[in-house]
Amino acid sequence: MTAHSQLRRFGLFDARVPRYTSYPTAPQFGGGVEPADFANWIAAVPQGAEISLYVHVPFCRRLCWFCACRTQGTTSDDPVIAYAAMLQQEIALLARYLPKGVRLSRLHFGGGTPTMLSPALTTELAAAIFAVAPLAEGGEFSVEIDPMEIDAARLDALVAAGMNRASIGVQDFDPQIQAAIGREQPFETTRKVAEMIRARGVNSLNADILYGLPHQTQSKILDSVDKLLQLSPDRVALYGYAHVPWMSRRQQMIPSEKMPTPEERLDLFEVARQVFVAAGYDEVGIDHFAKPTDAMAKAAREGGLRRNFQGYTEDRAPVLIGLGASSISRFPQGYAQNASGTAQHTRAIRAGEFSTHRGHRFDGEDSMRGRIIEALMCDFHVSRDEILRDFTVTPESLDAMFAAVQANFTGMVGVDAAGLTILPEARPLTRMIVRQFDAYDQSRAQHSSAV
Repeated sequence: MTAHSQLRRFGLFDARVPRYTSYPTAPQFGGGVEPADFANWIAAVPQGAEISLYVHVPFCRRLCWFCACRTQGTTSDDPVIAYAAMLQQEIALLARYLPKGVRLSRLHFGGGTPTMLSPALTTELAAAIFAVAPLAEGGEFSVEIDPMEIDAARLDALVAAGMNRASIGVQDFDPQIQAAIGREQPFETTRKVAEMIRARGVNSLNADILYGLPHQTQSKILDSVDKLLQLSPDRVALYGYAHVPWMSRRQQMIPSEKMPTPEERLDLFEVARQVFVAAGYDEVGIDHFAKPTDAMAKAAREGGLRRNFQGYTEDRAPVLIGLGASSISRFPQGYAQNASGTAQHTRAIRAGEFSTHRGHRFDGEDSMRGRIIEALMCDFHVSRDEILRDFTVTPESLDAMFAAVQANFTGMVGVDAAGLTILPEARPLTRMIVRQFDAYDQSRAQHSSAV
């Protein structure tokens, strides 16, 4: 039996499943979490704790057709300036509730295009954040950088503010593919920006690349990977493009008839994966690669890899606070999401209130199931002893859960006294396997392809 036919037997090429960057997943969030809950959860952070902070800048100079993120296009800087002023008010509001001595293990500027911020706005925003919660020793300040929306002055401001990791979106370097997804970005421009970043002493560089794009072939993705390796990124995320035109109207601009089949998508991933491994990168989880010296590769080797809304991370802070429209926060008590619309979020902040409009309180087996899913997504193994030690579950109940998964994926998982393990040949099925531990109804949620 070929690898494709075996994977087809388990429904890989037809399934749509969550990416499991959270548990429960965002479609399960409801209206039971309000601004007062968010404020109380912030106030409950222990004094002197380390937390993560995510700042969402939802503006783009151009709206790429492939992107399904919550962003809005603008040719004027006026909305960005107004939004930055609102963020400073939001930071001041956060300071009212955040206990003393809290520091940041991670600060991430995401988007949208956070590099649309002018040097002055970048400086002011970072200073306001660090006045409330400084970066901890060994902490990381990362920024998503659009090579088409950056210059020396903005890079200088980011580095002066403390940026020590940069993330560049590549997607694909083929001109035909770039035109089809509305993302024109010449390789030479990207290379120059990477060189500018490193010349300023930022030695940690991430890059994102996509498989499953229209017109993409094995030869084309190999060419893009070869060009990407010339930039020598420390980490690479090889994401599967999620074609969901029924959810993202701009994706309707992309020719669906030119999309690769699910089987072709898997082959695209596999040929790219082989090149990264041959180039000396460690495989991290289901879709990341990192140089062996990178902190994420070390975390993967040592069992310290974790999963959050940005994908894989080595950050183990129990609290992640999201600022800006649509941002999601994670606490030991649950998830809280800000209002998705920029106008609605801004009105709440200007009125002196958080804009929290939905979320999820952890209940029942949420934390246990979430940890099982995270462990399998990160390590392809979940420890029986760890789950029995950290959660209220009987050995009989846990063993029954493992046995049910083994029965549904015969020959794809191994179960023994140590726990449950996803076998190497079954790794393309990982998201489908972890879905077995998801207690929530996924039938109404329209997720992306499993491959």
